[in-house]
Amino acid sequence: MTISHVQLLSLPVTDQDRALGFYSEVLGFDVVNDVAMPVGRWVQVRPPGAETSVTLVTWFDSMPPGTLRGLVLESDDLDRDVEELGRRGVTFADGIRKEPWGRYATFTDPDGNGLTLQATAV
Repeated sequence: MTISHVQLLSLPVTDQDRALGFYSEVLGFDVVNDVAMPVGRWVQVRPPGAETSVTLVTWFDSMPPGTLRGLVLESDDLDRDVEELGRRGVTFADGIRKEPWGRYATFTDPDGNGLTLQATAV
């Protein structure tokens, strides 16, 4: 088998500009691509230094905005990141939770897609 990594995840959104603002300005993702294509725009972002990126899609009927769950983002300092994102308007309804494998906090993007910010115990 020669699969080496996950390259791309499609994330359904209603408004690419609003989603781009959230993922780049609020979460601090780098903009990889933002180019015109026949069905709209190809908007691609990723955390700084990451291999896997996210494309903000509006054109898949089978992927309604707000239906993605389980996008997990790793943090080196969960407390600091939750505090900073809170100042940027992100709401963590359940605060930080602890499990045997680490700590995490859940939130949603402007479309209601579910994300988890976690710090894995080492």
